[in-house]
Amino acid sequence: MKSVKGPAIFLAQFMGDEAPFNSLENIGRWVAGLGYKGVQIPTWDARCIDLKKAAESKDYCQEIQGVLKELGLEITELSTHLQGQLVAVNPAYNVVFDGFAPHSVKNNPEARTAWAVDQMKLAAKASANFGLTGHATFSGALLWHTIYPWPQRPAGLVDMGFEELAKRWMPILDAFDEAGVDVCYELHPGEDLHDGVTFEMFLDKVGGHKRANILYDPSHFVLQCLDYKKFIDYYHERIKMFHVKDAEFNPSGKQGVYGGYQSWVDRAGRFRSLGDGQVDFNAIFSKLTQYGFDGWAVLEWECCLKDPVQGATEGAPFIENHLITATSKVFDDFAGGGVDKETNKQILGL
Repeated sequence: MKSVKGPAIFLAQFMGDEAPFNSLENIGRWVAGLGYKGVQIPTWDARCIDLKKAAESKDYCQEIQGVLKELGLEITELSTHLQGQLVAVNPAYNVVFDGFAPHSVKNNPEARTAWAVDQMKLAAKASANFGLTGHATFSGALLWHTIYPWPQRPAGLVDMGFEELAKRWMPILDAFDEAGVDVCYELHPGEDLHDGVTFEMFLDKVGGHKRANILYDPSHFVLQCLDYKKFIDYYHERIKMFHVKDAEFNPSGKQGVYGGYQSWVDRAGRFRSLGDGQVDFNAIFSKLTQYGFDGWAVLEWECCLKDPVQGATEGAPFIENHLITATSKVFDDFAGGGVDKETNKQILGL
């Protein structure tokens, strides 16, 4: 059996303009001091990485790896969550998602999409140059504004939306296949790929592409009232990445899943720091180990109450305490014996 690796941490929510959060080396030293062994790197943050340079230069990638190795760290994956989002944007969201794009393509949806696709292809090459096998991203969304069917969705709308989504992602998936890297979609509300059913619909449209895989994050399933443990039973063969993030769902007589337009702290569904929410991580780590997942357990911190430094500080030992060293022995082997066909026949009455 294989074991989950960790602890690791996604750097996106911690980067800032002041030390120790203002460079990859500085934040690397900080997280290493907290007990983390791996970092997931946001490729849109120039304080961490130059994505284009990483795609073009193995020497540059080796330099980054060398800096992290000196700190006792390795790169778990690169992330293009923001760029992946821009591969598919419904016009209703043009203004808000322009904030994810460089100034040169703002107010130009076609140019923005082309930029996002190019970024994804750069990420494929960069991941390969780092020797990575998985990549974290979002799918983007053309249909999200129709998630609740009122007025009812016109016939064929959903099928057309997934056809277009697949059309945009196929060249990207092929580029990642050429690089030998899996694309791991974080199934997330706001994305057209947000649960098991939508992932299956997309997978069907891309012909079961072997590089279309899943970043498993139970927090998003808690907020959808989805069985996040059973999800692993269904999709473990496609789960190639794991965000360790907690959440809670506390519906009331006034609000439920949709949250009534409230702030995160006032919503029925809220993200929490590890151990403060409702996610059964004992069961998750057990199931992932059972199915042979040997990727990284990566903390993603998005708590609506706790300070991020406290969340990161508590996160490393939390993950460490949930890691399972997979057994190489069967517990009752001591009572077993060798294969004896005649004895087996006798037991069966044959």
